[in-house]
Amino acid sequence: MVLNFLTDIFRRGPRQREVLPSASVKRVATKQKKSATPSLNLNLRIIPREKHNISRKNISSGALRVLYRLNEAGYQAFLVGGAVRDLLLDGHPKDFDIATDATPEQVKSLFRNCRLIGRRFRLAHVMFGPEVIEVATFRGLSDDGTGDRHIVDGRLIRDNVYGGIDEDAIRRDFTVNALYYDIADFSVRDYTGGFEDLTRRELRLIGDPEQRYREDPVRMLRAVRLSAKLGFTIAPDAQAPFATLGALLAEAPPARLFDETLKLFLAGHGLASFRRLDETGLLQEIFPLTAKSLVRSGEDNLRNLIEGALKNTDARVREGKSVTPAFLFATLLWGAVRAMAQRAVTAGTDPGVAWQNASDRVIAEQVARVAIPRRFSITVQEIWALQPRFEQRSRKRVFRLLTHPRFRAAYDFLVLRAVESPQIKELAQWWTDALALPEHELAERLGVNSLAPPPLASTVDDGPKKKRPRRRRAKRPAIADGAPTPPDADNE
Repeated sequence: MVLNFLTDIFRRGPRQREVLPSASVKRVATKQKKSATPSLNLNLRIIPREKHNISRKNISSGALRVLYRLNEAGYQAFLVGGAVRDLLLDGHPKDFDIATDATPEQVKSLFRNCRLIGRRFRLAHVMFGPEVIEVATFRGLSDDGTGDRHIVDGRLIRDNVYGGIDEDAIRRDFTVNALYYDIADFSVRDYTGGFEDLTRRELRLIGDPEQRYREDPVRMLRAVRLSAKLGFTIAPDAQAPFATLGALLAEAPPARLFDETLKLFLAGHGLASFRRLDETGLLQEIFPLTAKSLVRSGEDNLRNLIEGALKNTDARVREGKSVTPAFLFATLLWGAVRAMAQRAVTAGTDPGVAWQNASDRVIAEQVARVAIPRRFSITVQEIWALQPRFEQRSRKRVFRLLTHPRFRAAYDFLVLRAVESPQIKELAQWWTDALALPEHELAERLGVNSLAPPPLASTVDDGPKKKRPRRRRAKRPAIADGAPTPPDADNE
């Protein structure tokens, strides 16, 4: 018995604590009230297998292997977060995350195909081919000296503090993300009322919303994204701080905001995300130039352009087709670059120079908020630069534009711009008709303003062709013995 006890202590590690009962958690939370950690009275609700619809058939084999191995090794192991939420909504989770009382090092000791990552919070990634199962140790409420928590201006910079499952639950962001599927008895554990919020289709933040947003301002964007993805409403107390704390997003790392932007707009619910961002006022915090363009008078066409592009993007995602961030940013920032270039042209600047300067300035301002990788920003600028060239419909310029590597992306953007004016609509239709013509017929319609394209091969049989007579070389006069060699004789 003593040996088993010591083995259990060794397995749990020096930092790991026993799972605290709800009353103990309440006392710990009250003690830490001055910190940014939420304090709640937890009422654990266990939903048995017969009361929910989660089936192991819908859980990936890799996640099941991790859950079972941790459980067999004596650790607690739960499927958690978005996977449980989506399974309860009859969805198909993209990722399967696991929470456990095993430390990252203990997880690594159980799986050879595991690597440890993370600085803000240590995580274990267990890899099964292309599938990666993320395993996180239960997070704790307070640092008792054995953990590693670092807070700057109310924001968590590092948070390697471990605790129990109920502590972990109230450290999560939304109640619907704090549901745990227990592999031991196939039940669902609910510590924060997330099961009821899931039924009401409402996003409610765990803890004090203002404190939680100051901890991590990106949670505001997560609220918008999840509400758009799930079709949920945001609870009034969770949305109220957007107006006063939205400016904190300017302090978030631009690279992180780029990743969050891709989740907002390129995951199949971009149109709903855009509308929610605009309604909540967060659009001006991450895309200030877009927000300014939309509030100008007569810019309904720009809104139709953006929403049309996002609608097409959502359709492509549902059909499993590829999408590119370059086209997204070209659309969102088009109003700003167009207005800036037109003002410069009106002031007498050369159109080519005006467009180049405007695109450089718009990209530079946007990158200060959302880091756009150079491989995408260059494509964005090329799409913009080609738009004025569509108006030049001489034969030479048309065929030159058709060979440009970004022609297809620029043409698709021109088609979207058809909502701007009747002139743009006519221009887009002209190019659509031109692309449907064979090359030689298009050349005939354009006239003879420049060199014609290569002629097509003839299909008429003109009979056997005569061989061209072979040209004979003139014989070089013989050189007598002893005569001097011509200077170039050695180079023949």
